Amino acid sequence: MVTRSGQDYLQSLRDGREIWLDGERVDDVTGHRAFRNTAASLAHLYDLAHDSEHTPVLTRDGVHRAYLVPRSYDDLVARRAAHKVWAEAGYGFLGRTPDYMAGGAAGFAAAPAVFATATYDGSAPALAYHRRMAEGDLYPAFTLTNPQIDRTRSAAEQEQDDLVVRVVAEKDGGIVVRGAKMIGTAAVFADEVIVGTIEPLPPQDADHAVTFSLPLATPGVKLLSRTSYEARARSVFDNPLSSRFDENDALLVCEDVFVPWENVLTYRDVDASFRMWWHTPAFRNFVHQAATRFWTKLEFLTGIAILLAKANNTYELPPVTQTIGRLLGRVAQAKAFVLAAEASYEQVDGGRGGVAPGKDISLAQRIMAAELYPQAVQDIKLLAGGGLIQLPASGEDLLHPELGPLLRKYVRSPGTPAEERVKLLKLAWDALGSEFAGRHEQYERFYHGAPHVALMQQAWEGDGAACEGLARACLDGYDLSTGTPR
Repeated sequence: MVTRSGQDYLQSLRDGREIWLDGERVDDVTGHRAFRNTAASLAHLYDLAHDSEHTPVLTRDGVHRAYLVPRSYDDLVARRAAHKVWAEAGYGFLGRTPDYMAGGAAGFAAAPAVFATATYDGSAPALAYHRRMAEGDLYPAFTLTNPQIDRTRSAAEQEQDDLVVRVVAEKDGGIVVRGAKMIGTAAVFADEVIVGTIEPLPPQDADHAVTFSLPLATPGVKLLSRTSYEARARSVFDNPLSSRFDENDALLVCEDVFVPWENVLTYRDVDASFRMWWHTPAFRNFVHQAATRFWTKLEFLTGIAILLAKANNTYELPPVTQTIGRLLGRVAQAKAFVLAAEASYEQVDGGRGGVAPGKDISLAQRIMAAELYPQAVQDIKLLAGGGLIQLPASGEDLLHPELGPLLRKYVRSPGTPAEERVKLLKLAWDALGSEFAGRHEQYERFYHGAPHVALMQQAWEGDGAACEGLARACLDGYDLSTGTPR
């Protein structure tokens, strides 16, 4: 068994899936100006795994390492090395590459008993899902969030409007579902999409407590794309990131979609629909990939900061040097979370399900990343100063016979000619200040849930007992009557 090539992947996207953008249906995402460059960037990832110098790092026995259930600390390190290769290929700006949900599928396979309930046994479909994804080297995505219509009402209270995906009929061969889910990050580029919920549901939401996987070409499935930054990009020179790494986000709508039982992972069970993410290693595997990508993204942004400081001839100034030092410290911090989560690994199901990154560190990484990213962006913007604003409209100006000489005279710095300076500033703006950059700042804050949810979960599930015990040990070490230590 071997992984598929980039061309194999691109061909799989030409399956008649229903994608909508700007009021028009997109016939082929691999050729449409809003998606083709990003599709090509994703195809490059598959080529790296299929046949390149990185193949031994990215795969084992013909399977991408993200699909393998890690059995040891060394396996976690090997999986992280694979995540790092793909993260560097997109400079950290492709968040939901195939290895993200692949880790979730491996998490399901590590603890399939979580899917077995008194009324529905989803363990076999969960194992079959993992096997199908791994053996086919498929690209899985997910949509797990309910539309933001009225968060004061449960999904059951909004049933009459069919706002949230729910079961509307049951047949011998499967179920029929109707409603919507958000946010389908990279779903337009995926082979299959998991539809479910990751937050706890009240008992009355049983009709909505269903998790299933759908091929994107399933009849009745629609993806409504947000604005494409790739389509708005003028060129790779002017928009080096958004022109190639816009993974897109889409609203998924199901219009009486039939789902065969073999693709149904949980069914009408609010506990199982929640536990499948949190009582298997699935979510911690998500964090492992995301933390590695976040570390890579900070490396990239810090590299931009260093290049800006050198191009501005300010690198040796103490305030600039301090800012660079702070950014490098944040890179080390992001790296430390990855290494610490691996080193604090925990056994899954008494070791029968292999190992998973440590829970405490994985949960803490979510908090750290959401808070740190906006700070890093702000620091680099301050380093760049007004140069990010005073830029030529496009690279074409540099080629113009009259404008080019003017720009080469006035838009330069010692040791950095105008073309190189403009190229760097265009990259910095795309990463820090463009609409594409604004989406990424919002993404880094919310892609693993709202920050307040992460903080509350850390308070509930973090090792507060050890902290409390240490403080109490000090309190118990002396008393008022003696005034001396015990």
